[in-house]
Amino acid sequence: MGDNTAPKRRVYINLPKKYMADLAEHYELDHGLVIKELNPCLNEGYIRAYFREWGTITACKIKKCSKNKSMAYVRFSAEDEADRADWAGPHFIGGIEVEVKRVVSPKVSKACASVSLLMYIKIEILILWKETQIDSI
Repeated sequence: MGDNTAPKRRVYINLPKKYMADLAEHYELDHGLVIKELNPCLNEGYIRAYFREWGTITACKIKKCSKNKSMAYVRFSAEDEADRADWAGPHFIGGIEVEVKRVVSPKVSKACASVSLLMYIKIEILILWKETQIDSI
């Protein structure tokens, strides 16, 4: 039996839009952007302010790649907001043209993992119950 629980660590998946719907059938998804080639002096507040024009930002994380560059993940509250932000490019943030990739990420939460585990347990119990009923006939 397949276990489609969300991963414990966030995974960012860049794929064509037409395949996002297929992935959404199996996972609850967050929608966002990965921004590469950022000026390392920029902070999360600056990135949030830049992308606020296209929707509600629910998360923003910056990672330093080297002394000269960093990258960021910006999560939007809705799929269409992330799409609009992506389509508005090219993006110049802090005076530098950056590379923007549209991504989806399976939602990561203790509640989601608990619900998935509970559903799995209920299915296993139901299967065992049905097998017991068949054996008793």
